[in-house]
Amino acid sequence: MPVDADIRALNIAVPAQPEALVKLSLLLGEQEVNLRDLSGLIESDMALASAVLKAVNSSLYGLSGRVQSVQQAITYLGTREVAAVTFEMGLRAVFPAAQELEPLWQRAGVRGLLMGRIGAALNVDPWAAHSAGLFEECGKAVLFRHAAPRYRSLLTAAADDEELLLLEHEAFGVSHDALGAALCETWGLAAAAVHSVRYHVIVNTTLELPVHLPRCAICALSALAHALMTDPDTLEDVARAVSPQANLDEALVLRGVRQVQAQIEAAVARTA
Repeated sequence: MPVDADIRALNIAVPAQPEALVKLSLLLGEQEVNLRDLSGLIESDMALASAVLKAVNSSLYGLSGRVQSVQQAITYLGTREVAAVTFEMGLRAVFPAAQELEPLWQRAGVRGLLMGRIGAALNVDPWAAHSAGLFEECGKAVLFRHAAPRYRSLLTAAADDEELLLLEHEAFGVSHDALGAALCETWGLAAAAVHSVRYHVIVNTTLELPVHLPRCAICALSALAHALMTDPDTLEDVARAVSPQANLDEALVLRGVRQVQAQIEAAVARTA
C-alpha cells in the first residue's frame, strides 16, 4: 500500500517490509498454517532466527526450559506469539541500532505481548492487537532514522508523548503516530491495528476512543496495556472509561486483563 501523499511530500522514508516478513504474512494468511513451513521460513534467516530464540527465551515468556529451535518455540508459545516475535525482530532490523531506541523496542515487545494476550482473553483479534502494540511507537524510529541528531533532541526535550507530538509537528511537519500508522499500512497490517497506532497518544492521554471508527476495541486494549505498563493502580478506572466505548463488558475486561497480568508476573517470577 502506498504511503500517504502528504507524508511522501515530506521526504521521510517509510521502510518497506522485509521479504522474509512478506512471506510470513502470506503464510499467516492461509486458513491452515503449515507449522513446518513457518519454522522453516524463520530459520532460513539465521540472524532473524537467532533473535527470535533470544526473545522467546527471555524472562517475559517464562518458559520452564530453554528453547533451542523455532519449531520448539511454536510448540510452547503457539503460532501467533512466535510470528509476532518474528515481526518484532524484523521491524527492529530495518532501523539503525541506537541506544535511544532500545527503550522503545523493549516497550514494544511487552506492549505487543500484553495486547495480544488481552485480545485473546476478550475475543478481540489477537494478531491485530499484538501487531498494534508492537508498532505503536515505531513512528519514532522512522523519525530517528530520518534525522537522528534533530530527533534525539526532541526525545530529550519532551516530557511525554503528547508534548512530543507537538515538537515533531514543529520540526518535521508530521508526528510519530501518523508515521507509525503509515508504516502499518505499508506493511499490510489490519485496519484496526493501523487505527490503534494512529490514535494511541490521544487514547492513552484522554481515555476517549475515536468515535468515527466502526470498531475500536483494539484502541481500548492499547489504553489497558498502557495502564498495566505505566500505572497498574489506574487499571480499574481505565477499564471503566474505555470498555463501554468499545462495546466491551467492563467485568470481563478487568477479568481478562488481570489474568494476563498474572501470567506475565508468574513468567517473570519463574525466571527470577
